[in-house]
Amino acid sequence: MNRSKNLRLWLVLCVALLLAAGLGWMRFANPTGTPQAPPGNLAGASLGGPFTLTNQHGQTVRDTDFAGRWRLMYFGYGFCPDVCPTDLALIGRGLAAFEAQDAGRAATVAPIFITIDPERDTPAVLKPFVASFHPRLVGLTGTPEQITAVSRRFGVYAKRMDTGDPENYLMDHSAMVYLFDPDGKPVAFLPHQGLTAAAVAELLTTHVR
Repeated sequence: MNRSKNLRLWLVLCVALLLAAGLGWMRFANPTGTPQAPPGNLAGASLGGPFTLTNQHGQTVRDTDFAGRWRLMYFGYGFCPDVCPTDLALIGRGLAAFEAQDAGRAATVAPIFITIDPERDTPAVLKPFVASFHPRLVGLTGTPEQITAVSRRFGVYAKRMDTGDPENYLMDHSAMVYLFDPDGKPVAFLPHQGLTAAAVAELLTTHVR
């Protein structure tokens, strides 16, 4: 009888030790105790990379300036008649909703707009344009060569469409919202189709930790 009790006690102690070891490993792997975010639809993709551009204040900005911050990115152009301003307005509202929900986490998000039309989108043009969508939105432009390079690295399609007026051409381009993590790795994207402020806020709530 005593032998049976001792065996049961030994088994209980073994289970307790295994559970304690498991919990300790989990705390070591995730010391903050914050639940890990699920992988996004861009996990493992090769998008992104280094860039050197100019912001709306005429200052040189590099990808490394955003190190340690989440990057909510959108490529478009200031003379876009419909898609870009609509998407940027939704991005701004979605980020504002996330800020109201969790100001601490939202402060780690850098909203970034990169033009695909550097000929017209000068810093002077970008400054009032980006300010109309969110006070923290960074507008980036550069030389045609710089913009072509960064567009390729981020998998962005862009093509000039002549309208017969050299000053009022249009740009055909892909339209989506990108989220990159603090290490600059792609996490997820939202396409233009069906984009809403709520979807942007949910994207940030889900992944930003």
